[in-house]
Parts: sequence; C-alpha cells; structure tokens
Amino acid sequence: MNQPISTSDAPAAAPERVSHADLLQNACVLVVDDSRMMRLALVRALNDLGVTDILEARHGLDALNQIRAKSFDLMLLDMEMPEMSGIELLLALKAEPALGAPPVIVISGVDQIENAVQCIEAGAEDYLTKSFNPTLLRARVTSSLEKKRLRDVEQLQRAQLEQEKERLERTQRRLDEELNEALRYVRSIFPPPAEVPLKIDWFYEPSAELGGDSFGYHWIDDEHFAIYLLDVCGHGVGPALLSVTAINQIRSGSIPNVDMRDPGAVLAALSNIYLMSKQNDMYFTLWYGVYHAPTRTIRHSSGGHPAALLLIPQADGSVATERLLSSNLIIGAFEDVPYDSQTNVVPVGAKLVVLCDGCFEIRDTEGNELTYADFEDFMRINGQAPDALEALFRWAQMKHGPGPLEDDFSIVRVQL
Repeated sequence: MNQPISTSDAPAAAPERVSHADLLQNACVLVVDDSRMMRLALVRALNDLGVTDILEARHGLDALNQIRAKSFDLMLLDMEMPEMSGIELLLALKAEPALGAPPVIVISGVDQIENAVQCIEAGAEDYLTKSFNPTLLRARVTSSLEKKRLRDVEQLQRAQLEQEKERLERTQRRLDEELNEALRYVRSIFPPPAEVPLKIDWFYEPSAELGGDSFGYHWIDDEHFAIYLLDVCGHGVGPALLSVTAINQIRSGSIPNVDMRDPGAVLAALSNIYLMSKQNDMYFTLWYGVYHAPTRTIRHSSGGHPAALLLIPQADGSVATERLLSSNLIIGAFEDVPYDSQTNVVPVGAKLVVLCDGCFEIRDTEGNELTYADFEDFMRINGQAPDALEALFRWAQMKHGPGPLEDDFSIVRVQL
C-alpha cells in the first residue's frame, strides 16, 4: 500500500515542485458517503485521475475511527449521513487537532450549498456538487493535495527549526554551565581579603563574557610583599586560561632565574615566556609592585597597564593621590625587552589601589568615555570608606546605564 504524501527530512528554503501526476499517484484518500453507489462513483473517478490508494467509510463515525488509526492526504465527505453527519465529523476533527485531519472536499447536492458553506466554515477545504465534472474534480483534488503537501513541508520545517532551537539551547546551557564553572575556578584562585598584617580588600565583577582579569598578593619573604593585577586581551576561555596560568606562575614564584623582588625583571621574564607569537596573538597588561615594609617603599613596574593609585590622608582630613606608573610595553609584545621599575615612598596611613582599565574605561549613557582622572576623583573623595570598591562599581554601573559593563571590573585595595 502506498504511504501518505511525505516530504524530505532536510529543511529547504523553498519546497520542491511536485507534478500533479505524482501527487495523485502517492495520495491516500478517504471517501466518506452512506451511499455505496456514490462511493463507487467517487472511487472510479479518483482511479481515472491516477489515485489508487483509496479507503471508504459509510458514515462520519466510521471515518473518524479510520482517521484516528491512519493518516490520509485527502477526504471526500458527504454531508447527510447517519451515525455522524459531515458537519458533525468536521467539528469532531476540529476538537481533536492532534489527529492532523486531512483536507476535506465536501460533496453536496445542488440544493445544499448553504450547508456546504457551513462545512467550509467548520474547516472543509472546498466543495463539489454530486453531479461533478471530472475536470473540476481533478482541479479540486490536485489543489487540495498541493496545499496539504505545502502544509506538511511547512510543519516539517517548523519541527526541524524547533529541534534545532532546542539543540542550540541545550548547547548554550552546557556552555553557560562550563563558563560558570570556569568563572568559579577563576574566583577560587583569588586570595581572600585580609586584616593582618595588612588590611586588604578587593572587588571583582566579570563582564557578560568570561574575561582575562586576575590578581593576587603574597609575602615573598618576611619583609617584601608583592601585589599584582593582570588583564589579558579579549574575552572567553582562551584569555581566562592564559590569565590563570600567568597569575599562578607569579604567585608560585616559578619564573626561572628571576628575583621576584625586582618588578622590572619579573615583567621582562614574563614577556619572554608569554610572547604573543606563541599565545595565538594574545597579550596581557600587568601592574606588579613589591612593598618593602621596613623602609615603607614600594618598587613597581607596569606593562601597558593603568597606574596604581596611592591614597594619602592629609592633616586637614582631605586625601591626596599619587599615581604609580612606569611606562613599558604590553607583556608579550617582543622578546628580550627591558622593563623599567620605579620606587615610591609610602606615607603612613596610605592605601594602595591597583585596578584594571575596566574600572574607568566606561562609556556613559551620553556616549562619553570616562577617564582615569574620573576614577581618581571618585577615589579621592570616597576611597577611604569601607565600601569604597563596591561604591565605585555602583557608580560605574550608574554611568554606564542598563546592562552589564563591557569589561571585567577588578580592583584591589591595600592599607600599607
């Protein structure tokens, strides 16, 4: 037995054209009429058109049961029948949309046109009078089959699109879970805030994408305390992995033949290790400082990174600021490049603030980009407050407007 008209599993921009002969030959048609003579006449007429897969039903209830058991491409339906009339069958099919009822051509008497209109309103595709013309029958049948085929194609494409959407959503959920796991790992390697011997706090908020910011601090020995923050270009897993690798190497002090108390030497060695040409053109910026507690001096070097900021309390209660910056190339630009260091005296009571550019390179709601000077002014006024770092982030969000910031927001504050 021929199967109902089918379509390809592959989605297409436009359905392929199918000849009328193929439509008729592959169609499965249900003829519903209480008159055996009328059923025979319709079957014979359909055979003449090339339709061979034809089933018969004696009334609407018989037809309904067959439709529940089998798919049809077309139904020729009488209106007046015992058990269940044509209009009753159409309403029953309408009440069970999951059946996927076939298109219906109502066969009516010449005096039943009003009833035929009611059937069309109830879901029938078309109608023919019982004294039908073979040419008109062919036109009605092929038109209905073509509409059915196009609807099947559209339904298949919708189902395929829904499947693809579900697949993409599953993939996105998995990626989100993996990125969240990566973010949790990045957070886990940050050192905890401290109260003694130095009071240290920090604030970190990633952008909408996994970024390449990382930071740390540790005692190199009893007298020297290292503070560092790096920012890998770009977003995603690659920059995050490079960031974690580099920060772990700094924290562990596992840079061969380098004195970790010498910031310039540390940056020069890292630049040789993480050359862009070997890191898929990724580079990072870095601020690295070493505080010498006995002399209250800090020696620092930066590779393409924003200046750290000293907040210095004044006798009148105001706060002065001092930028700690040495101008050097980004890390990984060239091999064997020297990196200069600078040394600054740290006044008693001063706070050191180390940050990434995401803390101030923010475009406000009017399209203007904030500057380091804007950040410096904010910290001069608010930097001594216990919640200054969170307040800075809220200020940046307010300037930026709705939505996440474009870059990671990383900042560390140390009471020296």
